[in-house]
Amino acid sequence: MLSLNYRDGRPIYEQVRDGLRRLIITGAIPPGDKLPSVRGMAGQLAINPNTIQRAYEALEQEGYAYSVPGKGSFAALPQDVTDKRREELLSKLDAIVQELVYLGMSRQDVARRCTGSAEPS
Repeated sequence: MLSLNYRDGRPIYEQVRDGLRRLIITGAIPPGDKLPSVRGMAGQLAINPNTIQRAYEALEQEGYAYSVPGKGSFAALPQDVTDKRREELLSKLDAIVQELVYLGMSRQDVARRCTGSAEPS
């Protein structure tokens, strides 16, 4: 399900969070499905359960998961992902586009790249 890269500079909880987010976004974990238990995933990955709990809390803050007391954590429905998360991503995209333009890429090339029309020239 998930694999960790100990050479990655990111903290382990971020790798877990990003891996679970990717599984939720791609539909590998369908909306409404229960996420693995904190203890189960910690045992599978051989890491501290607190690390998994921190990743689950981050997913909840981003709107990709929700928890039900006594039942566990579940993948959120797509419409449950908050406008706040969308704005965060758009802000990051704006910063990336600004840097690409600064580095000499035309806005048209950036737009083509975003639409998948062609590789930048």
